[in-house]
Amino acid sequence: MKTVFVVLVVVGVVASGAAYYVTRGSTDAPANFRTVTVKRADLVAAIGATGTVEPEEVVDVGAQVAGKIERFGPDTRDPSKLIDYGSIVEDGTVLAEIDDAVYKAQFDQSEASLQRAKADLLQLEAKCEQTLQEWKRAEVLRPQKAIADTDYDLTVANYKVAKANVEIGKAVIKQAEAALRLAKTNLDYTIIKSPVRGVIVDRRVNVGQTVVASLNAPSIFLIAKDLRRIQVWASVNEADIGRIHPDMPVRFTVDAYPGETFKGKVVQIRLNATMTQSVVTYTVVVVTDNTDGRLVPYLTATLQFETDLHPEVLQVPNAALRWKPTRPSQIAPDARETAQSGSPDKRGSNADPPGGKPSGDAKPAKPAKEREDRGRLWVRDGDFVRPIDVQTGITDGSTTEVSGGDLKEGTEVVVGEVVASDDAADTTNPFAPKLFRGGRH
Repeated sequence: MKTVFVVLVVVGVVASGAAYYVTRGSTDAPANFRTVTVKRADLVAAIGATGTVEPEEVVDVGAQVAGKIERFGPDTRDPSKLIDYGSIVEDGTVLAEIDDAVYKAQFDQSEASLQRAKADLLQLEAKCEQTLQEWKRAEVLRPQKAIADTDYDLTVANYKVAKANVEIGKAVIKQAEAALRLAKTNLDYTIIKSPVRGVIVDRRVNVGQTVVASLNAPSIFLIAKDLRRIQVWASVNEADIGRIHPDMPVRFTVDAYPGETFKGKVVQIRLNATMTQSVVTYTVVVVTDNTDGRLVPYLTATLQFETDLHPEVLQVPNAALRWKPTRPSQIAPDARETAQSGSPDKRGSNADPPGGKPSGDAKPAKPAKEREDRGRLWVRDGDFVRPIDVQTGITDGSTTEVSGGDLKEGTEVVVGEVVASDDAADTTNPFAPKLFRGGRH
């Protein structure tokens, strides 16, 4: 008897809960639709990418001789300061000086060798003149048989040897002059000068540091030649590279100037692709005007390559094309049958009947291109919504071009809803998680 009583109590509690759920949970709270206005404006379809701001031309200034950095040159704008990061330099400006003690000694040694070679040449020329006179005397004495043939041959040989020695002396002088020029060149290399006019982007040595020039010249300064024309090197995915071409207009932004858009154009598509984690990207060079000097090297840029432009077209947020009523009761009564019979969306027309094959009266499936261009918007009609089937066009990622369906500028289309409840307002959208609520189907 007691068990039966417990069972009856449990059944009563369950029945009461079910009754409460049906009466309270099945009552749909009135919906408050969130709408946006259809507007008419220019719409640009674009390919997104990221890149880095780079100087159009940079010169890596190195040291051609080894030695210790003794000092930097004076700043051209303020001689009381030394060359440093951001200094503006002219062609021939002294950037740095290397300890020249060794190279000065080599220069002096080469200069002395040249003087010695010139003095030796004077001796050789005097010796040559002496042998020439001896030969002339031998020529006078020979017809008179006053000189032996061997002595005559010796004077001739001595003259020729002396003459050859003069030529050797001249060659030694040229060799000494070349050695002197080499020593002079190395001595001049201890003074590092700017080869171009530009701005110091990077200084890679400090005073007292020893640079060693062997097979490769050590880099000391990096100079941006002209920051009035600057480039953006963008990394473009291989799937998009086919739609990019030279002279294509580009818009980009940098974090340094939020809310401001810069313009440029494509000047080069580099073919040396890079692969990172199986993703292939190509470097696209975009040139832009930087006359005001606001863009500085190595800023991170977010680019939009403008592939298509449709001027003065109707457009709506993509959320309006994604939104659908959460329940049939939200649709206007006279439009429910139409809305439920066919629901074109960006994926295409209605699904095929069960079995996978259309009935005999069904029309052939439309081409994929046509199906992708169809969409549906919902406009508010009192407490209800009403569908409008439209054709979709280009998109910039957040906004899509729409046309047809008697759509006009200023029409309000639904992008979401705010459903009032007993506890709090619940905002819904196509991507929000659905909470379990009684009475919704």
